[in-house]
Amino acid sequence: MTFNKLPSIFNQLRPISVGFDSIFDHFERMFDDDFRFPTVNYPPYNIVKTGTYTYNIEVALAGYNKKDISVEYADGVLTIKSIKEEKSDDKKDGVIHKGIAKRYFSKSFTIANDVKIEDAELKDGLLKVFLMKIIPEGKKPKKITVK
Repeated sequence: MTFNKLPSIFNQLRPISVGFDSIFDHFERMFDDDFRFPTVNYPPYNIVKTGTYTYNIEVALAGYNKKDISVEYADGVLTIKSIKEEKSDDKKDGVIHKGIAKRYFSKSFTIANDVKIEDAELKDGLLKVFLMKIIPEGKKPKKITVK
C-alpha cells in the first residue's frame, strides 16, 4: 500500500461510516500536505500521556518568553506560533553582533472533540499545554452490585 492510495481508502469508508467526516477530511489534508512538502521539525516537541485521561504537549522554546508566543484553539486545531516583534534598533540596545536570532514558527495539532485544553504554561524554556479527555458518564466504568 502506498501513501497516495490512502485518501481513496478514506473515501471508500465514508459510505459505511457515520459522523467521521471531519476525521476523514483531516487525514486527507494531512496526506495531501505532509507527503508533498517536507515537514518542519522546529520547534521540537513531545506529546506525553500523563494519566489515564490526561496528556501534555511539550514544546521546546528556549529563549522565548510569554509575550513571544501565541497559543490558540479553533475548530479542533491547537496552534502554537511565535509572534513577530517590532524591529528593534540593536545599536540602541547595545548589541554589537547579532548571532542569535529568533526563528518564527507555527505548529498545529489536531485535537479530538472529546479532549479539552485545560491550561498552558511556559517555564524554563518549555511550553506545556495540558489536555484532558472528557469521558461521558455513559462510557465510564460502573460497578454493578451482584444480588
